[in-house]
Amino acid sequence: MDSYTLPIQIRWSDIDANNHMRHSAFYDYGAWMRIMFLAAQGIDMRWMKDNQNGPVLFREEAIFKREIRFEDQVTINVEILKATKDFSRWSLRHHFVKADGILAAIINVDGAWFSTAERRLIVPDETLVEAFEAFPRSAEFEWIEKTKK
Repeated sequence: MDSYTLPIQIRWSDIDANNHMRHSAFYDYGAWMRIMFLAAQGIDMRWMKDNQNGPVLFREEAIFKREIRFEDQVTINVEILKATKDFSRWSLRHHFVKADGILAAIINVDGAWFSTAERRLIVPDETLVEAFEAFPRSAEFEWIEKTKK
């Protein structure tokens, strides 16, 4: 897949006292985008509940380039930046782009798969691997080696 992009609707509750999108709203939209992409691959909330696992984040980073205001038309994308070969660890990136093509923000996240039943990190099953193989890959995509403790 070359690209997965969706429009976002800036909500009144996303705006802070400076009349632009609050920093935590960027993270909320990033989480929404990741779940929307996974749901499009068949990994929806019902699947995660039934299979007792889901994604967990280790790091979330925002790089703010331009402000987003209430009236702005914005799209967000998602791409995979790096992953272990079994997709047990991964990094994803989001770009927030305004209607005029201006890059407003970049969100980077590092994560893994987590068993909600066993409360530990897991190696994903084939269904999750297939979903992650479907992520658009960034131009800088790289495979990473798993480190042993």
